[in-house]
Amino acid sequence: MSRQRFHFIQSCLRFDDKSTREERKLLDNLAPIREIFELFVENCKKSYVLGEYVTIDEMLLAFRGRCKFRQYIPTKPAKYGIKVLAMVDAQNFYIFNLEIYAGKQPEGPFSVNNKSFDVVNRLVLPISKTGRNVTFDNWFTSYELVSHLLNEHKLTSVGTVRKNKRVLPNKFLKTSDRDADVYSSKFGFQKDITLVSYIPKKKKVVLLISSLHHDADIDETTGERKKPEINTFYNSTKGGVDVVDELSATYDVSRNSKKWPLTVFYAILNMAGINADIVFKCNTNSTQKRRNFIKTLGRMMVAEHMSARKEIPQLSSQLRKRMREFGGESAQETPVRVPGVRKRCQVCPYARHRKTSNVCEDCHKYICPEHTVSFCQECAAITDNNIE
Repeated sequence: MSRQRFHFIQSCLRFDDKSTREERKLLDNLAPIREIFELFVENCKKSYVLGEYVTIDEMLLAFRGRCKFRQYIPTKPAKYGIKVLAMVDAQNFYIFNLEIYAGKQPEGPFSVNNKSFDVVNRLVLPISKTGRNVTFDNWFTSYELVSHLLNEHKLTSVGTVRKNKRVLPNKFLKTSDRDADVYSSKFGFQKDITLVSYIPKKKKVVLLISSLHHDADIDETTGERKKPEINTFYNSTKGGVDVVDELSATYDVSRNSKKWPLTVFYAILNMAGINADIVFKCNTNSTQKRRNFIKTLGRMMVAEHMSARKEIPQLSSQLRKRMREFGGESAQETPVRVPGVRKRCQVCPYARHRKTSNVCEDCHKYICPEHTVSFCQECAAITDNNIE
């Protein structure tokens, strides 16, 4: 299609019934995109079985237009945008569950608590009581959350802990008496939960909590740094959502827009491409590069439309040629007969300049009556059978 038509279609994209939108917005800030977003999330859940380790973290969809729940996160590259909480497979990076932060919702069915405890509790519902492990950062981590996941959802968890948590013993926070012991670790144990305080350098302490580990093992592969196994396990599983952000940015379909539902829609397309590639590779053991997979996927999605459109005689020959090349067909164009159009006979010498509207059924050349051979229907049927 032309660029002008592409921009026209883009400007007309809507994902709900505009006539009832204002009424639905009284109950839901995500009314313009709610239906398609939830449909996408449900399909993600149905299409893949997660591995034993998952990651929960936040993503920021870059957006600087008008939106009542736009967020400012200075640690993110975009800084301003729409925050999405995601649960991702920590090994294959499959996006399994998503939730858009919509701010304070009006009273009604979509009014939910946005505290980290409740967000994690909602995200893990599809994998509740499956024995998997959940990794998250210090924005989510709390003793109450780790205990709740273990007792109510039968899920273990690992995460870093902020120093302002009241449940932390003072001995795990102080570094003054441990500055000489760089790369040292101090462990605390309860029945099902382990706390570790690790000093990577002077006057700095890293706190981690785990319901998966129940010993004071040190990872010998870290050499003189002597990192606890809890620390190395956290580092190996914490980056699931960050990798999804990186994959989305590598082959990004998003475009600048003043409408936040479009920003969410472009993010859905990016994540759908990532998930489709993972499912394809898991089912076929393919080693195809993601770039080639996305290109093939795009061609397959438009193949049916293009095969019908390239037969339209009113289109320019150059456009039809490009569509045939895109579809992997021969670039040589089969002449299209337009009713009422007369062209020069392609058999007669050029000097005779004889025009005709007759076309050969086999080679599609324009031929004048002098070079035309007529058959009755019976003879034509016999000729066709002999050819077959």
